Amino acid sequence: MDFNVKRLATEAGLFLTRAVQFTEEKLWQSEKTNLDQDFENLTVRADCTKHWTEKILRQTEILLQPNPIDHTGARIEEFLYEKLDMKAPSRVTNSELLGQHMEDAAKELGLESPYGSTLVKVGECERRLGAVEKDFIQTADISFLSPLRNFLEGDCRIISKERRLLENLRLDLDACKTRVKKAKAAEAKVASEAEVVPDFQETRPRNYVLSASASALWTEEVEKAEQGLKTAQKEFDRQAEVTRLLLEGISCTHVNHLRCLHEFVEAQAAYYRQCHLHMQDLQEELRRLPGGFAQNSSQNAPPPSLPEPESVSSPVETLTIEEVQAPASGTRKAKVLYDYDAADCSELSLLADEIITVYTMPGMESDWLVGERGNQRGRVPVTYLELLS
Repeated sequence: MDFNVKRLATEAGLFLTRAVQFTEEKLWQSEKTNLDQDFENLTVRADCTKHWTEKILRQTEILLQPNPIDHTGARIEEFLYEKLDMKAPSRVTNSELLGQHMEDAAKELGLESPYGSTLVKVGECERRLGAVEKDFIQTADISFLSPLRNFLEGDCRIISKERRLLENLRLDLDACKTRVKKAKAAEAKVASEAEVVPDFQETRPRNYVLSASASALWTEEVEKAEQGLKTAQKEFDRQAEVTRLLLEGISCTHVNHLRCLHEFVEAQAAYYRQCHLHMQDLQEELRRLPGGFAQNSSQNAPPPSLPEPESVSSPVETLTIEEVQAPASGTRKAKVLYDYDAADCSELSLLADEIITVYTMPGMESDWLVGERGNQRGRVPVTYLELLS
């Protein structure tokens, strides 16, 4: 019991000391130990990474579970099953539920009717889309969301804990510096008073003895304060190094999140690709059904566009010095911003800072212009130019 009381008193004293030091710093009455700029940059980078990871994670969860109510309920359900060490049941996706409704409607309306048979086909396709969506959600959760959650719940919490500890040690260090400064000031004051030789006829000898005793006490207090400062400085430096190593690990976190992001993109691309294939198969099946909407719509569809004659070709492919002439008006001067090597004979090589004449031609892409330099002509990219007039 005595040990607990002493520990409680010690912790209360530390808390009070830190509170006083923090308050004095805010009131500009005490100096503050500042960390180096590199450490501050690492701290800002870690905070930025945490902030955007939280936003990306939250928005990705909303993307995979669009309904906010269902999303919150699903997260609570997963949390409960996780705490109970049980596997959460597989949830039905919206596409699967739509497919089920369509199939049930077809049974009620008649499977032999055109509408009923079409409902069955579309319902089966929606079920397949729901299964593909479920696989995509599971893959995205494993390959992308789980690493982000692990970072926020693991590394971020550890970094926050170590940073709080570093801040507490920093307050202790500054409190020790303040204590040393005050002790030295008091010691100097007492020493200056003790240097005055007392007049034993006018001053009591007892005062001189007390002054010498106070000087010894303040000297001892300065030694204790300096010893405490050394210990606090050592603990602060050790904690700063630990925190720095954790903050530098954010670079590895970025590399890991980059790999997870690539996996998420691959999973999303595969998901949309499979959905596209299923929809194409559904369209083919609907076209084969008697009286299908696809057949009726094909009758009213515009005729396929005829292929362009070979004589009408893009100026990009037939751009030559002989055929291209500058228009009488509409030319402008442009300054080349970067060097550019022509990819083929239809393009014009550029050198940075040179001035050329540019103009447009009918049918040319918006991000290209015709450039002219002397008797040389060719296509030039707009992004490499700065139009002057």
